Amino acid sequence: MFLLSEEQRAFRKMAASGSSASATASSAAEEAENHHNEEETTLNQKVSEPLIPGLPDEISELCLLYLPYPYQALVRSVSSSWNRAITDPSFLVSKKSLSLSLPYLFVFAFRKSTSRIQWQALDPRSGRWFVLPPMPCPKAVRPPGFACASMPRQGKLFVFGGMRSDTDTSMDTTFVYRSSANQWSIASPMLTPRSYFAVGSANGKMIAVGGSGSGIGDSITAAECYDPVNDTWTPVAKMRIGLCRYDSAVVGNKMYVTEGWTWPFMFSPRGGVYDPEKDTWQELRDGMREGWTGLSVVLGDRLFVISEHGDCPMKVYLPDIDTWQYVGGDRFPREAMRRPFAVSGAEGKVYVVSHGLNVAIGRIYEAKKEEYCVEWEVVAAPQAFTDFSPSNCQVLFA
Repeated sequence: MFLLSEEQRAFRKMAASGSSASATASSAAEEAENHHNEEETTLNQKVSEPLIPGLPDEISELCLLYLPYPYQALVRSVSSSWNRAITDPSFLVSKKSLSLSLPYLFVFAFRKSTSRIQWQALDPRSGRWFVLPPMPCPKAVRPPGFACASMPRQGKLFVFGGMRSDTDTSMDTTFVYRSSANQWSIASPMLTPRSYFAVGSANGKMIAVGGSGSGIGDSITAAECYDPVNDTWTPVAKMRIGLCRYDSAVVGNKMYVTEGWTWPFMFSPRGGVYDPEKDTWQELRDGMREGWTGLSVVLGDRLFVISEHGDCPMKVYLPDIDTWQYVGGDRFPREAMRRPFAVSGAEGKVYVVSHGLNVAIGRIYEAKKEEYCVEWEVVAAPQAFTDFSPSNCQVLFA
């Protein structure tokens, strides 16, 4: 009988052990591959799920496109296929290309008793209000210290700066709200902390001017420009003087800033005009400066103001003759509207928000050449809004 040496027996034992390990490894690899295939099959099944059973996906997508803001955010929880469809970047592009975006009024409000801030969105067609997610800012702030601007057709809202009420220090923050996602995000901070300042949107960029710095009386002449595409701030030409109280408007590609009138008109206001293309400041024309007696709103290429005194008449500025002209038609619904006001506008309509968040919507039309008239209607706010005051409002298309 052939006898194996000790070395041969050891080698066979090692070979048998290696074969067993190889078989085990092969089995594990096969099991992992099967598991991966099962997951992939499940994922493919989910992806291939019809958006609406019984309808082709092309028709279902059109149905989803017609969902009004802010229900788009709510329907994401219906199914994974709906969530994927609504969060797809092409969804927003399709909605805009089909002109399905509608104007909504976004109101920055606060309770006078507590200074607690809250963003609300109003659907002017139904009169329904929606609460936005909380803005990611400190709780102890002075609401009027913020400055707001928007890119209406892109559904973007910007909130800059502000003042902390616990330390009386200005902030350099930049917050961005996107209606497509119904979410806030934090963008690059301003170069200079500031509060109670003016901001305007020109040529797709935001221009922040003036305001208070480390203290309420610390006036700032510095100005800076924010590029939302690159999320960057750059300094621009300084203002010639620091102003006490601001209203601003962008007409064409120029930003007009006024100190504004304050009842009982104890002094003449100051102001300036910023040209982004030339990066220069000029003085406001005399007629524009003297007649700018309220909160402004721009419709097309026309500058309107809701006067702060009396029955709050509306005026329009006529640049060819440097004068203001009263707008005809309905009288401002003063009985339903209590100061303070916030004003915005779009598509030939002016939106005025009052204390208690009642909203007066004025439709502007040109009766004759350079003779304008207005028709007012009031959207009454819920009783729960009685203690709310508006700090700002912006129209966004969503």
